[in-house]
Amino acid sequence: LESGVKVWHLVKNHDHGDQKEGDRGSKMVSEIYLTRLLATKGTLQKFVDDLFETLFSTVHRGSALPLAIKYMFDFLDEQADKHGIHDTDVRHTWKSNCLPLRFWVNVIKNPQFVFDIHKGSITDACLSVVAQTFMDSCSTSEHRLGKDSPSNKLLYAKDIPSYKSWVERYYADIAKLPAISDQDMNAYLAEQSRLHSAEFNMLSALNEIYSYVSKYSEEV
Repeated sequence: LESGVKVWHLVKNHDHGDQKEGDRGSKMVSEIYLTRLLATKGTLQKFVDDLFETLFSTVHRGSALPLAIKYMFDFLDEQADKHGIHDTDVRHTWKSNCLPLRFWVNVIKNPQFVFDIHKGSITDACLSVVAQTFMDSCSTSEHRLGKDSPSNKLLYAKDIPSYKSWVERYYADIAKLPAISDQDMNAYLAEQSRLHSAEFNMLSALNEIYSYVSKYSEEV
């Protein structure tokens, strides 16, 4: 104002001035964004479906399930039997925490870990919605939603039951596969080591370990 210029910010009306006018403005903004959200979801729906179908399929487009997943899931079932845990929800949660929620959610939210790309704030927000849908699909709890639920959860509300059935089918299909012996698993790991031996820089790894140990030498 001292220089004769007044700066205006594009804010929701209820941040300044009359509250009733603000409510109306806020409602209009929400309706505009909701239309855009639905349009964007429609555009991306096939890609999201393809992603979930690929991740929750034992044999998809000619690619076989990695032995390590079958071996790990069988180990979890064995531990459940050993400790007398017969609750299917517990077994389901163990498997979800080991693979989809520990590994895939991280990749979905952070594609820059795998690909040489820049992830902007808008992309990050969109991927967070997909990741949240993915997590909801792996949950065994009932998907309760109300009028106050966030819009990103409402977007995929109708799709969640279908995705949940994919996850359950995926775990059931893995359980039906032939068991992997310790010898086969060891041979598989040895083969993986041989295939990727040229990609691993031992000196670089030792340097990283040294840097870590130097920083936490007293604790170590």
